[in-house]
Amino acid sequence: MATKKSLWILLSVFIIGAFLLCSGTQVIAETWNCKAINKMIKAEGSPIPDAEGHWVGMNMREGATICDNGEIGWHKVLVIWDGIKGEGTYSQYITLTLQDGSTITNYTQSKGTPGGYKWTGQIINGTGRFKGIKGTVTAAGKMLPPEKGEIMGKAVGTATFDFTLPPK
Repeated sequence: MATKKSLWILLSVFIIGAFLLCSGTQVIAETWNCKAINKMIKAEGSPIPDAEGHWVGMNMREGATICDNGEIGWHKVLVIWDGIKGEGTYSQYITLTLQDGSTITNYTQSKGTPGGYKWTGQIINGTGRFKGIKGTVTAAGKMLPPEKGEIMGKAVGTATFDFTLPPK
C-alpha cells in the first residue's frame, strides 16, 4: 500500500513539474552587430555666460544602420546636450526604423568628449515585430571633421543590440 502511495506522489510531482516547465513563457534573445553613419540635420544652442565655452542645446541627426544579419534601417537621433568646450553631458533618443516599418527606440544619458563617442542605452520601446522588446544598445565611434557648410561632422561607428522579445 505504501509503495502505491509513493508511486502516485512521485507521478504527481513529475506531472506538476512537467506542466510548470512547459507552461513557462519562452523569450527570444538576439544580438545584432551593426554599423552606422549619420549626419547633422538640425542644431540649436545658446551660450551660457557662467563659463567660457559653455553651451546648451539640442541637435537632430539622421543616418543609416546596416547589421551583420542583413537588417537595414534608417535612424533618427535627438540629442539634448550641456557642455563646456566640447565636453559635457547629453541625453539622446534614437529610433531605428527597419525596412518592414517596425521600430526600436533607445534612450541614453552619457558624457561626451570631442572627436568620439561611447555609450550604452536602454531599449525603451518597439513597434511591429519588436513590440515588447527589452534590452540594451552599446555604441562607439568617431566624429568626422565637418565638411564645408556642415555644423558638425558625420558620425561613424558600430552598435550592438542585445535584446529579448516576448513569444508571439
